[in-house]
Amino acid sequence: MNRDRFELKRRSDDLVYTFHRKQLPDGKVGYRREDADLWIRFQGGFGWGAWDDEDGTLLGRPWNVPFPEQDADYPPKGEWVSKKGAKSYVYELVYV
Repeated sequence: MNRDRFELKRRSDDLVYTFHRKQLPDGKVGYRREDADLWIRFQGGFGWGAWDDEDGTLLGRPWNVPFPEQDADYPPKGEWVSKKGAKSYVYELVYV
């Protein structure tokens, strides 16, 4: 399975965000959203997630895969959740 790219598909309205595997400025590997400077990256002790680079706020994460079961090289497929302000969404992560 190719894991260089994945989509997060929002379940409520089928909106799709595409992410590509790239090297972060610190040399680690993450996934950058195609249309914005938003990264999904692995953080030791926590696992995969999307964080606001300015204030470190967690914006999204896998829903059903606990940190000890996550592969540090690739975000887990399946359900992800996001929170921004008062809004929250459910997505499906699928490698394409």
